[in-house]
Amino acid sequence: MLYAMLAYHVEAEVTSWTPQEDAALMTELLAVHERLNAKKLLGPAARLGGTAEARTLRGPGAGMVIDGPFAETKEQLLGLYVLNCADEAEAIAIARDLRRANPTAVYEIRPIRLYLPGAALPETSNEPGQG
Repeated sequence: MLYAMLAYHVEAEVTSWTPQEDAALMTELLAVHERLNAKKLLGPAARLGGTAEARTLRGPGAGMVIDGPFAETKEQLLGLYVLNCADEAEAIAIARDLRRANPTAVYEIRPIRLYLPGAALPETSNEPGQG
């Protein structure tokens, strides 16, 4: 069964990390990703831009675009994973594995009811100075 794993974090904390702290965390997370890939459990994964870059479309008709995320929360949605797990228990075990790598993150697990894979997109990085 497919699950969405939504990764929440206190954005101010994440943006306060030095490049070295961020790189160390990403090394830990990428090790988890490699283990999940080897087991064919990990689908698309994304690190989202900050809430200052978010835009929300809401309202009737063509809607109105407003700056910021849809909901103001204590922790912000900063990443997501698509996982192919046997059951909820396996999804929870993966969340625990991710949490060991990133202990200050909060992981929300939801079953995916409909998945439309679309086109396979190339791997990209929107970080300054990277491809």
